[in-house]
Amino acid sequence: MNQSALTTFRFPEDTCIQQAQPKPGGAVTMASPGLEVMTDLAQVKAATIDPATSLEKAELAMIHQGVRSLFVVSHFPCVEGLVTVTDLIGEKPMRLLNLRQIQRQELTVADVMTKLSMLDALDYNELKGATVGHVIATFKKVGHSHMLVVQAANENGPARIRGVISVTQLERQLGHSVI
Repeated sequence: MNQSALTTFRFPEDTCIQQAQPKPGGAVTMASPGLEVMTDLAQVKAATIDPATSLEKAELAMIHQGVRSLFVVSHFPCVEGLVTVTDLIGEKPMRLLNLRQIQRQELTVADVMTKLSMLDALDYNELKGATVGHVIATFKKVGHSHMLVVQAANENGPARIRGVISVTQLERQLGHSVI
């Protein structure tokens, strides 16, 4: 079995990394399928961070990855919670600084994250039959800026977090504020 080598080449200066692009046609309506506003973790790598990371490093990680939230993970792939940009720069850190009488650099992601048990989740199969209007109504009901989407266990594996929906992304796709 004689196999020939593949062609190789050298990189030109200033070669960039391919960046994830928004879904084509990004705009959605209230009647669009609910899946249109979900970040599908089967297609996009989950942005994660260790709970012991400082708030400053977590904020930089969000900037570098172009996201406004990170899954908090000590032992991949198990998720401990979610940290958002609001958690990092909002009133949570300020309240903890005053309560503990410490400096901001002493706070970690674990101090300000929302634990997985406190996050609202949607069923992936139910979302498949829902519209963006249903998703908005759910956000209004729960009052959070993010919801996780869970795919039930099946013959291919256990239940898992399949996606995440954020109010910010939803509003960006709709083209107007909803909450």
